[in-house]
Amino acid sequence: MTNYEIVSQIIKERRSIFPASYIKKEISVEVINQILESANYAPTHKLTQPWRFTVIRKAGLKKLGEELGRLYQSHISPQQFLQKKYDSFAEKTGHADCIIAIQMAVSGKVPEWEELAAVSCAVQNMALTAESLKVGAYWSSPPLIDHLGEFLSLDENEKCIGLFYMGYHNEKPWMPNRSSMEEKVKWIEE
Repeated sequence: MTNYEIVSQIIKERRSIFPASYIKKEISVEVINQILESANYAPTHKLTQPWRFTVIRKAGLKKLGEELGRLYQSHISPQQFLQKKYDSFAEKTGHADCIIAIQMAVSGKVPEWEELAAVSCAVQNMALTAESLKVGAYWSSPPLIDHLGEFLSLDENEKCIGLFYMGYHNEKPWMPNRSSMEEKVKWIEE
């Protein structure tokens, strides 16, 4: 197989694998580090390298679930509170073997959207690497992430922009729901 064929296959097979599909199998620190290392090669304007990550494992997962539940309860009115939603935070974090908090350091050297684009590219590298290692992954971005700064010990210029759930799984591959590229591309040649 050529490099193009390998990369193309991994890109086409990558899917969001949700925590309910994860099996109880530990992801080694070595595998987590391989996934994180691939993030470091994302494109970055002016080399700001704005991606930052906090790895949450083992007892940290329970603490994250409790914190998300606490944040939900403190930011929702009693009339809108749903016990099922509250319970879902502990359940979802409990299914994952590892969650990586995705953070962005805003440098002020480039527009903030460029920092966000760089971090997004870093996360795509992580997702593709996870797929190649047969680790299921899912980028979640609930509104509560805006309030995780203290839990994650973020610096003043940092923001949490998502949670990258990971776990081994037994999901069978499925075809993606994508329309044709011809519908999305224009050519200008003259």
